[in-house]
Amino acid sequence: MIKDYIRERFFPHMWCAGCGHGIVLNNLVRAVENLGLDKNEIVMASGIGCSSRISGYLDFHTLHTLHGRALAFATGVKLSRPELNVIVPMGDGDALAIGGNHFIHAARRNINITAIVMNNRIYGMTGGQFSPLSGAGTLASTAPFGNIDQNFDIVALAQAAGATFVARTTAYHAKEIQKLVAQAICHPGFAVVEIMSQCPTYFGRKNKLGSAVEMMNLFKTDTARIGAKNAGADKVLRGVFVEKTQPEYCTQYEGIIQSAMNP
Repeated sequence: MIKDYIRERFFPHMWCAGCGHGIVLNNLVRAVENLGLDKNEIVMASGIGCSSRISGYLDFHTLHTLHGRALAFATGVKLSRPELNVIVPMGDGDALAIGGNHFIHAARRNINITAIVMNNRIYGMTGGQFSPLSGAGTLASTAPFGNIDQNFDIVALAQAAGATFVARTTAYHAKEIQKLVAQAICHPGFAVVEIMSQCPTYFGRKNKLGSAVEMMNLFKTDTARIGAKNAGADKVLRGVFVEKTQPEYCTQYEGIIQSAMNP
């Protein structure tokens, strides 16, 4: 039962009406349930932000840590208890602004952690400031006349940094979230899943994108699966971009320990 995985005493949640993060929470739990994972074998580490509240709502072993530092804490957990499944939900600012250095080095090491980047293109908890994913030309509370910063491409960045599983989907494509998160958890290396999530309260309102339903409809019309007939240059692609096998960090580190103990 899905209820076995949540902390009902903390509901109703604090997300705004129409926020996509609740959809991510729902389908993350369903992915875990479909895999038949024992919740006592899961550790979730999160930082600060709207997305990071997930760790408080799920009845796993959880760490609610510092802004941008979730991957650093998760790395420590994984090195000390490599048998556990470590999941790190992050926002776009949390993962790629203050947390950007941790992100690229966790990918470079190929440590067996599942990083879920909930990309709503805004700092939603602290007043609607633009993030590294907002994109040039967008409006935000800190860019009232238009943002001039170019945005990161999470998929390209993760791939270039060395992540061995990289995928993207949206809050509209709920079944894809379940499938891709399950694949990421099972992957023996650093896995990144970008989930484009609507923020009608700040990003949508500032940029006149309409209601949450209208924003989700954009995810439907403006994205396409990799290899689909409608996957033109004007579409944001969804699916698995990278899936490869490479030596995993904890396994190699255990080899170093054994070498040191048995010279």
